[in-house]
Amino acid sequence: MKKPFARALGPALLAAALAGCSTSPTAPVVSTTPSLYQSQSAPGARLDKRAAAEMVSEYRRGKGLGPVTLDPTLNAMAEAQAAAMARNDKLSHEAGGTFKSRIAASGYRNGGMWENIGAGHDTLADAFTGWRSSPPHAKNMAQPKAARMGIAAVRAPGSRYEVFWAMELADPNDPRPMPGSEEAEAARTRAAANAIPLTIGAPVGVR
Repeated sequence: MKKPFARALGPALLAAALAGCSTSPTAPVVSTTPSLYQSQSAPGARLDKRAAAEMVSEYRRGKGLGPVTLDPTLNAMAEAQAAAMARNDKLSHEAGGTFKSRIAASGYRNGGMWENIGAGHDTLADAFTGWRSSPPHAKNMAQPKAARMGIAAVRAPGSRYEVFWAMELADPNDPRPMPGSEEAEAARTRAAANAIPLTIGAPVGVR
């Protein structure tokens, strides 16, 4: 009579066989690389936006300025701009439309907005270093009234730059009255009262 297969293997071999066929989930591999230095060109890469905001805030503190906080609308604007540049494989502020038109489309009320873009930087640290080393970009990050921020990095595999970056900075305190508010109506009435009526003069002839 033949022995059952399990008994023939013996306890140790049976345990090894079952372990090899286990379907238990394995723990994911956790990256030990700081988020500032994680490659954004790698598949599935995720940008640490909080780390980016803290990096910009620290830069501003060094200049005696207040910090910036992340803003969902500005994050969405940055994502759209970076994606537009990635689609067109082109580094341009107008890849997704003019800056003014994009601000209007977002509906974001502000007292001032500034934008930095970049391409070819593989990590957040690289992108920040590039902006900090460029006077116009550094000036944007050090705008005294900037208090909100959005940022994005979009992969473009096989493109000229591989990764496109966009950063939006804003002063959230819009001095203009809300449309339809009593203050807005009062301002409209004052403007109408102070308007100078137009007159049509006689045509001027030249002899």
